[in-house]
Amino acid sequence: MGYHMAGHLKSRGGHEVTVYNRTAAKAQAWVKEHGGKAAKTPREAASGAEFIFTCVGNDADLRSVVLGDDGIYAGMKKGAIHIDNTTASADVARELYAIAKNQGLGFIDGPVSGGEAGAKNGALTVMCGGDQADFDLSQPVTASFARAVTLLGEAGAGQLTKMVNQICIAGLLQGLSEGMNFGKRAGLDMDKVLDVISKGAAQSWQMENRGRTMCRGEFEFGFAVDWMRKDLGICLDEANRNGARLPVTALVDQFYAQVQARGGRRWDTSSLMNLLLKD
Repeated sequence: MGYHMAGHLKSRGGHEVTVYNRTAAKAQAWVKEHGGKAAKTPREAASGAEFIFTCVGNDADLRSVVLGDDGIYAGMKKGAIHIDNTTASADVARELYAIAKNQGLGFIDGPVSGGEAGAKNGALTVMCGGDQADFDLSQPVTASFARAVTLLGEAGAGQLTKMVNQICIAGLLQGLSEGMNFGKRAGLDMDKVLDVISKGAAQSWQMENRGRTMCRGEFEFGFAVDWMRKDLGICLDEANRNGARLPVTALVDQFYAQVQARGGRRWDTSSLMNLLLKD
């Protein structure tokens, strides 16, 4: 996703962009396609930049590119703003916010929703946490790859909002899987069924974009099961701290574990349907 997001910063936003990737060949491929520069370290990529975007896998990955002698905070100039688009914990967002502020830097946690298609089309939704002043400065830049960029509260609020997003998607996909499976076993024409119910109260992005492929047993699209399990783990950890009950989310997380066991680690999240097709 970061590949496409950086592309929009260059082409749509018109910004000078330097990229870093832990796999150097990916950074070189981006430069070949979009121009700009590739850096050898995060620190080098951040040097002299006004806005630094990160999009990696998890808390540990994030700390590895942000902190330390080669991290972006070692290269950022005073007043520069770090916008983190990783889906990570609220704790790491608050941690990096405190470190950034202590160094005279800005920080926005801005996890995204919209999948790879949203990244390619520059139509992501960005959920932000941080200070209003940092948000106001960074929002027009972030808008280069987004259709909506919203400040939800202080540092960590963006990550907490992304958790709400993932909780809702998990339950929705399980319900959609059960509905599609029920309809197939009832002998219905599922293309017609989807045409009808997508015009009513059951309508959702998942139904319109994944319903037909789910019925065909095709799961090679979008956001991978491995990443969804990572995200749901973050949700469940946070719920343990704040006392929220997530019984459906916990159950769906275990269903995804079964999908992984079937070899579906890189299938997309609609692959919950696979557990019903092969019972």
